[in-house]
Amino acid sequence: MDDFRFEQLDIWKDSIAISDILFDYAEKADAKKFFRFAEQLRAAGMSISNNIAEGSGSFSNKEFASFLNIARRSDFECVNILHIFERRKIITVEEKLVIRNQLLTLSKKITSFRKTLI
Repeated sequence: MDDFRFEQLDIWKDSIAISDILFDYAEKADAKKFFRFAEQLRAAGMSISNNIAEGSGSFSNKEFASFLNIARRSDFECVNILHIFERRKIITVEEKLVIRNQLLTLSKKITSFRKTLI
């Protein structure tokens, strides 16, 4: 069976694993009736993996690098939302720190991979 290019990328695999945790946190927000916050976190989390996947189908490295930039910015958006979640007591400080560190590592990996393309 042939794979899509993105399915072999560690940054995509990492983003999918992180999105599982982000979706769990979004469910916590839903339970506290912070529905828009939850939806925003889901969207930002999916944007990371979606842009890695979509960009991998580009015909040029420059275009792929542009999609990776969007993925990285969505990573930052997730961190911002997590700070708000922690302040609103949707998640604990410890929960925020665990996923924040994973998002920081992912951001660095995306940046490093992007540099290989340009």
